[in-house]
Amino acid sequence: MTIDRLDARIIALLAAEPKLGVLECSRRLGVARGTVQARLDRLTTRGVITGFGPDVAPAALGYDVTAFVTLQIRQLSGHDPVADQLAAIPEILEVHTITGGDDMHCRVVARSNADLQRVIDLIVDVHGVVRTSTVIALDTPVPYRVLPLVADVPRQVSA
Repeated sequence: MTIDRLDARIIALLAAEPKLGVLECSRRLGVARGTVQARLDRLTTRGVITGFGPDVAPAALGYDVTAFVTLQIRQLSGHDPVADQLAAIPEILEVHTITGGDDMHCRVVARSNADLQRVIDLIVDVHGVVRTSTVIALDTPVPYRVLPLVADVPRQVSA
């Protein structure tokens, strides 16, 4: 699915001000309230917009350490059983299956380096995990973002 300039403007406005209502969005964008609502419904139904919840900073909850853990797993029963067990560990924020020498990549948080060891021990205890490798993030100069993509899609489509 492609998005147009109005979709991109709606997404950017709501990303900047998540508590903004549909009526105020329509006023600021100079379009009808029904247009904004229909666009949001369509973008949500098609999976472009995946949520409206608040973004939470793990550091604000006391999780100051971010690390990336790659896993090698026994693949006799696939990735799903391992992923299901990993999902039960609250400090694991994301799990991706990957190509290359390893099988999975996890973004994890911990309260300290010692706490990170506890989290890694939980990961190693998961049935099917053969080996792990961990790197600690020192800084996040470019945090997770999608708005540059959103802004670029209408330009790419019209080019």
